[in-house]
Amino acid sequence: MNAALPLADHRVIVALDFDNRRDAETLVERLGDACGSYKIGLELLTAAGPSLARDLVGRGHEVFLDLKLFEIPNSVAGAVRAAGSLGASMVTVHSMGGTGIMAAAVDAAREFPRLRVLALTVVTSMTGSDLSDIGVAADTEEQVLRLARLAVGAGCDGVIASPREAGALRELLGPDRLIVTPGVTLGPDDAAGGHARPGTPRAAFAAGASHVVVGRSIARAADPVAALRRVRAGG
Repeated sequence: MNAALPLADHRVIVALDFDNRRDAETLVERLGDACGSYKIGLELLTAAGPSLARDLVGRGHEVFLDLKLFEIPNSVAGAVRAAGSLGASMVTVHSMGGTGIMAAAVDAAREFPRLRVLALTVVTSMTGSDLSDIGVAADTEEQVLRLARLAVGAGCDGVIASPREAGALRELLGPDRLIVTPGVTLGPDDAAGGHARPGTPRAAFAAGASHVVVGRSIARAADPVAALRRVRAGG
């Protein structure tokens, strides 16, 4: 069935949001050559350890380590170097930690030419009400853009934001920086998975996203390859 898809599109990143390595490996095997990029988050990294990331890289896949680093600069730099040593292509750092930790991540990544540092702006589960709870008066888009400017100043390669902010971010950031959008679904019948600001792949790419991250829409599909085909066709 995998032969029905053209070569892997690295703009579509499949999230391995599992609590064990066996389930993650099963999905990777089912997708085969159709998928070239995978996201490993904190749950799977904690459950399976770093060897899965190293193994995926060894098989020719790109690995996005979604670590959401938010620590003192030295600790962030150490974690970024560890991600680079595993062969990761992308790693995330919290922009709300400020310029210091983002710049530390960028400096550490210089040792690894393939590693791109992405600044998480506003977590895609958050709403304006959530921002208000922590003392941020701006709405979500305003805060996303503010943090994106900070990330650019720190030298980050791109940002993480919801599909709904992709257009405004592309206008702000220009054509070259990465805009990676989680919270991508295949339409109103597809569960948003806790994302408060979701969107379809077609809308995300049309607005200017460079990559989309898709989780349960593929992982929980009866036919993951067919679901991946829908994502690549625009959802």
